[in-house]
Amino acid sequence: MKPNQQQYLEQFVNHLKNERRLSAHTVSNYSRDLQQFIVYCDEKDIAHWHECNVYFMRAFIASMYRKGLSGRSIQRHISAVRSFFAYLVREEIVKTNPVVGLTAPKAERKLPSPLDVDQVSRLLDGNAIDTPVLIRDLAMLELMYSSGLRLAELISLNIDDLDFNEGTVPVTGKGAKTRVLPVGKYAIDRVQRWLSVRGSMCAPAERSLFVSGRGRRISARNVQERFRLWGVRQASDSHIHPHRLRHSFASHLLESSGDLRAVQELLGHSDISTTQIYTHLDFQHLAQVYDRAHPRAKKRRNAVK
Repeated sequence: MKPNQQQYLEQFVNHLKNERRLSAHTVSNYSRDLQQFIVYCDEKDIAHWHECNVYFMRAFIASMYRKGLSGRSIQRHISAVRSFFAYLVREEIVKTNPVVGLTAPKAERKLPSPLDVDQVSRLLDGNAIDTPVLIRDLAMLELMYSSGLRLAELISLNIDDLDFNEGTVPVTGKGAKTRVLPVGKYAIDRVQRWLSVRGSMCAPAERSLFVSGRGRRISARNVQERFRLWGVRQASDSHIHPHRLRHSFASHLLESSGDLRAVQELLGHSDISTTQIYTHLDFQHLAQVYDRAHPRAKKRRNAVK
């Protein structure tokens, strides 16, 4: 690929950051997948983007199959390339998008296993904690479970974001969409306790709600590791990670309320089908909801003999 053609990839990445305002993690995934596509183009002596027709794209997809990539990985690659060519069409670099109409293999969707309510109670039983780091960890755990936060939303919070009187917190999720979430009493208590000792770990000018041992905004990797260690500390029988707590939040709310739309809003999903995959209901609960709600579900007591 000629250098003057590769510059459009850099412009596309800037477009993702500045116009679409995607998260740094998403932009990184796009960049990585598109770099792999450029490698394939170079192997096939492609010099200009307009040389990539639909037949070339089918060959690219087939090459990923041969390499043994999973259906989910291939889907992600195709999505990245499709978005890139949509940008090139918009900028009038190419006339058509060769990826439009190409279907990706269906990836198996595995539901993460949520913690049950008793497991969550054991996990968050932190009465004996007495160090700033452990107090911080418990505040992060409680807040994530209380409000169903994404990891990126948790670490981006600042000290003045939470409204303790109203019990709410505004967060900006995917697609730069802001939503206001309720915060439970336990989480409020834990965060307030953390704020009382936070000054021992950072300078007064630091605005980040959760900070690392270096006194700066805590990183996603640090949170993941702290959650893992907390699970070990609490003798949990399963791996603890941020996504699992968010999933447990959604599952427990849905099992109690049956209100899929409300859970969708709380999670910040633009498509309710994402919420349906993300949450978990066992058949017994579904049957109970059906029996209570459907007008012709109840068994007839006086059946005609």
